[in-house]
Amino acid sequence: MTTLHDIPLQTLTGEPTSLGAYRGSLVLVVNVASQCGLTPQYAGLERLQKQYADRGFTVVGVPCNQFGGQEPGSAEEIGTFCSATYGVSFPVLAKTEVNGAGRHALYAELTKAPDGEGEAGDVQWNFEKFLLDGEGTVVARFRPRTDPESPEVLAAITARLPE
Repeated sequence: MTTLHDIPLQTLTGEPTSLGAYRGSLVLVVNVASQCGLTPQYAGLERLQKQYADRGFTVVGVPCNQFGGQEPGSAEEIGTFCSATYGVSFPVLAKTEVNGAGRHALYAELTKAPDGEGEAGDVQWNFEKFLLDGEGTVVARFRPRTDPESPEVLAAITARLPE
């Protein structure tokens, strides 16, 4: 059986990877964009990364240009933006389609998970968040406008991390 950990991915620099690299860790997968009204969420994502990384947590950013063309840059431009603007230390993957006919296999699986209202299906916009447990199972889904440091996201993360 294929799991989320087994799906082939690429890093922003084009290296092969998978979420299997984070097996045993809590992972927050977020489709990101650098020219979106929600782009300031990068700051909160980076704070989460810094606060919980030593407890087995990581954010994984997935750039996507499907929403209003808000991630038009090259891999190098995206990397420079993330680093220079928000000091991003978490891993960022290659630009990926999250909806439609070209939807990446990762998102074909992620979007089967329901949000807090019980709705599964397409990603609504940039900065939709999927929390995966150490086995690669989606344990929570948060829509784009949910701030990464909101009480519900923090509760979902801290409830699953070791002390």
